[in-house]
Amino acid sequence: MRAAALIAAAAMDKVLSAVREGITTSELDEIAYHYILGAGAKPSFKGYGGFPGTACISVNDQVVHGIPGNRRLQEGDIVSIDMGAYLHGYHSDMARTVGVGKISPEAEMLIRVTQESFFKGIEKALAGNRIGDISKAIEEHARSNGLGVVTEYVGHGIGQDLHEDPEVPNYATPRKGPVMRPGLVIAVEPMLTLGTHKVVVAPNGWTASTKDGSLSAHYENTIVITENGPCSILTIA
Repeated sequence: MRAAALIAAAAMDKVLSAVREGITTSELDEIAYHYILGAGAKPSFKGYGGFPGTACISVNDQVVHGIPGNRRLQEGDIVSIDMGAYLHGYHSDMARTVGVGKISPEAEMLIRVTQESFFKGIEKALAGNRIGDISKAIEEHARSNGLGVVTEYVGHGIGQDLHEDPEVPNYATPRKGPVMRPGLVIAVEPMLTLGTHKVVVAPNGWTASTKDGSLSAHYENTIVITENGPCSILTIA
């Protein structure tokens, strides 16, 4: 899984370095596709449930599952890129949100706090803790900064299947979920907004956007619970 994760991370670096005004989301997707194949892996997302792209590329108010196409990025946009690689029978999954050129201070804050929320969450990703400890830490940091927490989509277990149990919500629930044991691999992925937590899904059946049109950001890594001490982040080189 570490090998699959490193391929995804390298592909992500290639895509992020290509983000600029005027490029299309399909051109970014092509970069990811060719890199993953060239590294000897397969895109985890392409064909999954019928999804047509290598990466989910979501712009501005789009939360997740944006389909790559002819949309050209513009100065001031923020773009979330979500992808994974499949190698030797195992998947990886990760996401990043970046700005296109100069973005608003509010957008910068949203991107920063979304990333911070991930790291606050994984401070609790320790053997013996429960999944809900991660969820609570993410939500507390997001809400302390005045951000909305998307509840429609959650993190998840990952391994031989892209989505496995357990679910990893980004918000506290009455049930704290299973105890984390060494060797458990999960994808932790805060999805935060500048407004409502509510989403609407486009007629294409995939792309979810904020109901009020507010900006959304996404940050995700595949992590593994270790025997002792902090978890290991597989999708960071």
